[in-house]
Amino acid sequence: MKEMDIGKVSRWSGLPASTLRYYEEKGLIRSIGRNGLKRVFSDSVIQRLALIALGREAGFSLDEIATMLAAGSQPAIDRAQLQAKADELDRSIKRLSAIRDGLRHAASCPAENHLECPKFQQLMSLAARTTARTRVHPPIK
Repeated sequence: MKEMDIGKVSRWSGLPASTLRYYEEKGLIRSIGRNGLKRVFSDSVIQRLALIALGREAGFSLDEIATMLAAGSQPAIDRAQLQAKADELDRSIKRLSAIRDGLRHAASCPAENHLECPKFQQLMSLAARTTARTRVHPPIK
C-alpha cells in the first residue's frame, strides 16, 4: 500500500485540500496518519474519491454517498436506491427535453407574439405546473 499526503491526493483528484478535509470530516474518506502536519492517505483513496465523484454526478447527496461508503473498505451500494435515482433522472430528462424543444420552437416560431403561439403557451403551462409542485405555499389564515 502506497501512502500519499494530502497535497498529492489533491493533485491526483483535482480536489482542493479543503474539500478532502471536509470529506474526511463527513466520513467519506479516512486518513491513515500524518506526516508532520499533513494528513496521509492510502492510495486507495483515489478510487474512493472516484466513487464519490460518480455519486455526485448522478445527483446523490454527500450524506447518501456516505451511507453507501460507510460499510468499510467495500461500498454497500443499494441497487434499489440506484434504480430510484435512475428513474428520477429519467423524469428530469423528459421534463428538460420538453422545455428544450419548447424553447427551440419559440426561438423559430413565426407567430408575431410568443403569447399567441400554442407551443409557447404549453411551455409556460409546463413551467407553471413544475413551479407549483416545488413551491412551498404558506398556510392560509
